[in-house]
Amino acid sequence: MKGIDPRTPVLVGIGIVEQKEKDPAKAREAVQLMIDAVRAAGADCGAPLLPAEAQRIYVPQGLWGYADPARMIARAIGAEGARTVYAKVGILQQTLIGDACARIAAGEIETAIVVGGEARFRALQAQIAGTEAAETPFDEAPDEVLTPQEELQLPLEIDSGLGMMPVGYYALVESAFRAAQGLGVAEHRDRLAAMYSRFSEIAADNPHAWKRERLAPAEIRDATPRNRMLAFPYTRLHNTSWNVDQAAALLLCPAARAEALGIARSRWVFPRASTESNHMLALSERPALHRLPGARIAGQRALELSGLAPGALDFVELYSCFPVAVELYAAELGIPADRDWTVTGGMPFAGGPLNNYVLQATARMAELLRDKPGSSGLVSSVSGYLTKQGFGVWSAEPGPRGFVFADVSEEVAAESPPRVVVPPADGVARICGYTVMHHNDQRVCGVALLDLPDGTRTLANTLDQALMDRLESEECCHREAQLAGGRFSLDREP
Repeated sequence: MKGIDPRTPVLVGIGIVEQKEKDPAKAREAVQLMIDAVRAAGADCGAPLLPAEAQRIYVPQGLWGYADPARMIARAIGAEGARTVYAKVGILQQTLIGDACARIAAGEIETAIVVGGEARFRALQAQIAGTEAAETPFDEAPDEVLTPQEELQLPLEIDSGLGMMPVGYYALVESAFRAAQGLGVAEHRDRLAAMYSRFSEIAADNPHAWKRERLAPAEIRDATPRNRMLAFPYTRLHNTSWNVDQAAALLLCPAARAEALGIARSRWVFPRASTESNHMLALSERPALHRLPGARIAGQRALELSGLAPGALDFVELYSCFPVAVELYAAELGIPADRDWTVTGGMPFAGGPLNNYVLQATARMAELLRDKPGSSGLVSSVSGYLTKQGFGVWSAEPGPRGFVFADVSEEVAAESPPRVVVPPADGVARICGYTVMHHNDQRVCGVALLDLPDGTRTLANTLDQALMDRLESEECCHREAQLAGGRFSLDREP
């Protein structure tokens, strides 16, 4: 351990668990998968009793009903003295990892576990069978609850039809990004399909991926009965797969403790930096839809603190709930498209347990870093509708500054003055982003975010099928639109 600060946090154990049991009576529930993942992490580092020493156990909220799953895990592994932390949806998953590492580096704790999981496949199988996937009741309160500010959805966004599904928000941003790149609608759809086809190839080589089938671009790009359009240009295969039974656990301790336990040096993975922006702006208020200052500032800070340039990263995992999240993060960090942007295969293929994917991805990243001495990698996080951004930088060797945490929320806020959003009034406006919402193979409505002549913003929609067809075949960003009665229309000629 020469040259390493004894307090340096080290990821020593990882546990990745999945099940595809179709009989819900035999399938394990979510908390059992999490317990299995923690035990697997202990076995992974060769110190199976280390999890019992945990002083803090962090669990991000899932789609299950346990009040304090961390306490259930603590009792199952013998960590009765652990302080339990429950993070509600909206807290960046990277926040939990960063907090654990910061407390270890500060000498506050010796051992921490960050673990999460879902059993949505089990619940789906029970629904298909007409039965119930019962959960162990547990109503005890956690020691700490991390609660975010309420996610921002303006009433006007919801009323416009954009609030039908989260996918609509991302699809609208996608249109603005496409226009800023100067891509045609068809060309852009081809590019997204090729990107996600490559993701499916990576998933096929990931032993932990939920779907390991290589898909051709056309299978992803075009809507079919099994790949419905959800919000143009996103089909189902552009979206996360959350009906999965997956869990992951990260076991962390100081370098001195790892050495004392005799954990092989080849198992150590070092967190170099954890950064986050928790500044929130509603989608309609963002100054430029095709930019994401939080990703740029937090991502660049993570790399600076780590002593790494983007080109020096051996592996990159960009959060992939929807394609534009991947694209915007890559653009803001200057990560070129000629390299892979995922190590898992992404959330549509590797699996996207609701609020646990970053843990799954970090565990996979650790496997790859262990296999390549001297390597480094970056894992990104997203919360809400791209409202919060987080980054973790990891390496097989310690960073020049050990572990460093930074919250850049104030810097991001200073660079992101909100636009004023007003109800639509009759007149002329310019489209800055749009999408077409679909349901059951039918177009439901077109939704546009528009800039008004006085510098304010508004939202409007259309139910006109001919116009929705144009929205899906022509570039309509930056086009002038007519507003009347909360609807928008376009001149006949582009």
